[in-house]
Amino acid sequence: MRRVFISGFGVVSPLGVGRDAFFAGLREGRVAIRRVDGEPGFAGLGAKVAAPCAGFDPGAFLPPRRVKRLGRASQMAVVAAKLAVEEAGLDPKKGGGAVIVGTGIGALEVLLENHASFLERGPERVSPFLIPLMMPNAPAAEISIELGIKGPSFGVATACAASTHAIGLAFHLIRQGHVPWALAGGTEAVILPIVLAAFDRMGALSRNSDPERASRPFDRERDGFVLGEGAAILVLESEENLRSRGGEPLAEIVGFGQSSDAFHITAPPEDGEGAYQAMAAALRDAGLPPDSVDYVNAHGTSTPLNDRVETAAIKRLFGPRAYEVPVSSTKSQIGHLLGAAGAAEVGAILFAFLEGLIPATVTWENRDPECDLDYVPGSPRPAKVRVALKNSFGFGGQNAALVVRTV
Repeated sequence: MRRVFISGFGVVSPLGVGRDAFFAGLREGRVAIRRVDGEPGFAGLGAKVAAPCAGFDPGAFLPPRRVKRLGRASQMAVVAAKLAVEEAGLDPKKGGGAVIVGTGIGALEVLLENHASFLERGPERVSPFLIPLMMPNAPAAEISIELGIKGPSFGVATACAASTHAIGLAFHLIRQGHVPWALAGGTEAVILPIVLAAFDRMGALSRNSDPERASRPFDRERDGFVLGEGAAILVLESEENLRSRGGEPLAEIVGFGQSSDAFHITAPPEDGEGAYQAMAAALRDAGLPPDSVDYVNAHGTSTPLNDRVETAAIKRLFGPRAYEVPVSSTKSQIGHLLGAAGAAEVGAILFAFLEGLIPATVTWENRDPECDLDYVPGSPRPAKVRVALKNSFGFGGQNAALVVRTV
């Protein structure tokens, strides 16, 4: 069983492009959510805010022809992968690596545009690239093509747990000796009127029009999540591969757990059984007791049900010590990146390790009697974090958790 290290982290997020911009946003406690209801197509929606990657320009990283042939989610994924490989100093063309990328919805904007063309102008106006642009494995495939990676390449579609599943699967492929390294993470780009309308009709989105107060994980006044977009890709390597090329580790992945609620397509059970089972399985996989965990980066969506259930699961896992373990949600700053959320939030764990600061739940103000843990409110907290737990839960009742250790 090989040890598996993170050696690179590439990200396109609402806080900015690249690790430095992402870390700076976390350090400053900056909320990257803004109003979108004044933009074309968004008027009249119940949800007024979102967290777009407003400063992302794919043309700064890719040639125009390449940009045109990629959906927005694939553009973000390819750029994040290039940044991750650059940081790791890895030559992906040396062979043997894998690419595993999760997404919840995929390039929906391409389908919508082509459907409109089909209705208005006929079948001859449908793009011949529609299928390869929108298929859910496109981000993984495009990364493989861009970087010349000829090992296993596939997509993961487990809703908001997708990128955490992708990282966990890559971790196991490397640990068991199937590949020496992998690029793993997720991508999502669906800040579209129809998507906001659909989530809003479910009662899942915040209707708070104040960008600074809309995403409020674990707060008594929370009323739903804020839709974000972005991509995050990690370079994972076996210890042998990392040493042989003289690479530097950022952190070590030591455990992965997963479960299914088998309960409801969009709601978790009140007792948090599935969330608990995923966290417990990740710790068993790591060979570590709950007492070893110094920090939990929560799924923390800001929905009334998720935050209450996740809190209950954390209490069950840690027992009385749950009140001593810092728990925070990065979604208070960047919203919910759906299929990319888990990978971006592993980046927040790297921030805790490398900066000595636990990222905050910056918008938390009001205690909920059922959410009564230490949610690191306001601003990042200086701390020595050695072991962190990352939670991700998705529609379909699909749960994933990772245990990450400092080096």
